[in-house]
Amino acid sequence: MSRKLIHVAAAVIQNSVGDILIAKRSTDKHQGGLWEFPGGKVEEGESALEALSRELYEELGVEIDRDKTHPLIKIPHHYSDKSVLLDVFQVNAFSGNAWGKEGQPVKWVSKSQLDTYEFPAANRPILNACMLPSSIAITPVSLNPAEINSFFQGVSAQGAQAIMLRNSEYSDEEFRAAYSALKQSNSDLKLPMLVNCSLEIALELGAQGLHLSSERLKALESRSEFSGRWLSASCHDEAELEMAVEKGLDFVTLSPLLFTTSHPEVVPLGWERFQKLVSECTIPVFALGGLDKSHIEQVVNCGGQGIAAISCWVDK
Repeated sequence: MSRKLIHVAAAVIQNSVGDILIAKRSTDKHQGGLWEFPGGKVEEGESALEALSRELYEELGVEIDRDKTHPLIKIPHHYSDKSVLLDVFQVNAFSGNAWGKEGQPVKWVSKSQLDTYEFPAANRPILNACMLPSSIAITPVSLNPAEINSFFQGVSAQGAQAIMLRNSEYSDEEFRAAYSALKQSNSDLKLPMLVNCSLEIALELGAQGLHLSSERLKALESRSEFSGRWLSASCHDEAELEMAVEKGLDFVTLSPLLFTTSHPEVVPLGWERFQKLVSECTIPVFALGGLDKSHIEQVVNCGGQGIAAISCWVDK
């Protein structure tokens, strides 16, 4: 018999310097002793946002600015003894000083340190969503390894928050050279770096992020095959999204959202279909295809993590 989902509203609360608030669960509670993103149960007759506002005031003494609070991700999760639906919001503004009104330890943590804390399994996608950026710049096919530095400088100046090295026309030797050049260019900024290549090359390079094509996703047996922090894949439909979730990936790209001149024969998903697929996916989703930086807010409002793009960073 299927169990009823316990509806819980949770918050990724970010302060003015970008730190995230986490709280420690009491040892006498389910998953006690672990850190979590604060929130609580949605009561009958409440919306998730109403419940979140109430819970955060009761638990932490803060009042959220609802106009600057938006949905981040929804996660159904089944433990051995209960099932929960986490309705997670990003809180970007609040009033009051957060403290543990119920005696719970609370802590402001930088995003780079979140991985050092132990969270319940259901919180893993939330952890990923709040650590991931909202924009990824993908290297164009026309880029040769010698041009990596100028490309990196250009996209970082335009606000790209992560870089994906992708070029199916590179030989393995050229890919290694391009990765080395990108790593050197990124030595000061230390933006998240992903490689779109074979699992074998990614492991050889010691890459911390690997993005799989849909074909490589299908060939992947388990998440444990890649030892880096971030494993993602290109998805185009519901079946591929489900496969990515089942294999334990950290996030995906979903494309094409809009019409693209690079693949004019492919019918785009459109905003309505994109939003529906994202709402049913339990890991962060980046939109790809026909997008530029002006679409980030709309993607986020549809439940997406942000955009991954090529041409918007280079077509001027």
